[in-house]
Amino acid sequence: MTTSYQTDHIATPHNTPARGLVAYVWAGLRIALGWVFLWAFLDKTFGLGFATEREGAWLEGGSPTEGFLAFGTKGPFADFYQGMAGSAFADWLFMIGLAGIGAALILGIGMRIAAAAGALLLVLMWTAALPPENNPFMDDHLVYAGLLIGLALARAENTLGFGKAWGRTALVTKNPWLK
Repeated sequence: MTTSYQTDHIATPHNTPARGLVAYVWAGLRIALGWVFLWAFLDKTFGLGFATEREGAWLEGGSPTEGFLAFGTKGPFADFYQGMAGSAFADWLFMIGLAGIGAALILGIGMRIAAAAGALLLVLMWTAALPPENNPFMDDHLVYAGLLIGLALARAENTLGFGKAWGRTALVTKNPWLK
């Protein structure tokens, strides 16, 4: 029988070397997923030549949402998403989301908001292309959404991040939902 106790971020078996390693695994996944979001923002903004060429960059007048929403959507919600393709509202909301979620995950601040907003964004992206190409219902968007929820529940912001310091600020002390 093993004894478990609650640390300030995760419950693990008492006196095991894995206890500390688990926190670092969660932190590494948090930073990696943050980079996925932040990189998408940077590439779409500046056209760094990966998913977005320079001439299609947001700063060059391109729309970060138009290509996917106009041509990549399918399934029962396609008409809804195609109607938003290229709109300034969709572009700004999407780009602010990518930048904010990415920065929050990398820094380890605002994890509750970042996890909720990121999971919502990913589920919406999943609904834009139903059914997924390689599986009847599951794809990377749902896996990442689940990972975001796991990161928040594991309090991954407290390892290799500013989560503890952020949680002690007067703003967050008064408004714990900002953790």
